[in-house]
Amino acid sequence: MKKKDLPQDKSALENFTREVHYVKNEDNKYDTALSEGWEVKKQALDNAWEDFNEKTEAARKAVAAGTKSPIFYFMEKSVMDVSILAAYSGQWKITVKKHFKPAVFKKLSEEKLNKYAEIFDITVDELKNFKG
Repeated sequence: MKKKDLPQDKSALENFTREVHYVKNEDNKYDTALSEGWEVKKQALDNAWEDFNEKTEAARKAVAAGTKSPIFYFMEKSVMDVSILAAYSGQWKITVKKHFKPAVFKKLSEEKLNKYAEIFDITVDELKNFKG
């Protein structure tokens, strides 16, 4: 791509970062140039955030309905999956999945609740009293 053809479309990240791209300069040699964004990437990023918001809302509703514990919601909100949360908490994936059950969650020790709160960067009180 020629340097003059590098997209400069507005994006959600325009105030935070710009991307470096390899382009051909006037001498037809490779050079670097900064781009503020590209419409195609913007659409992909917008779609990804829409999916994230839908998953987070579904998790919130599951907690409100009493089918999942707040740990499930905060995992989704933190853009984690069971494997990542298990690794951060030092537990087996199956154990983390059990903690998604409201009845099991209510019996968790303060130590485990504190570990989850630390991972999610919230207080234990916020974790225990989240209603969705």
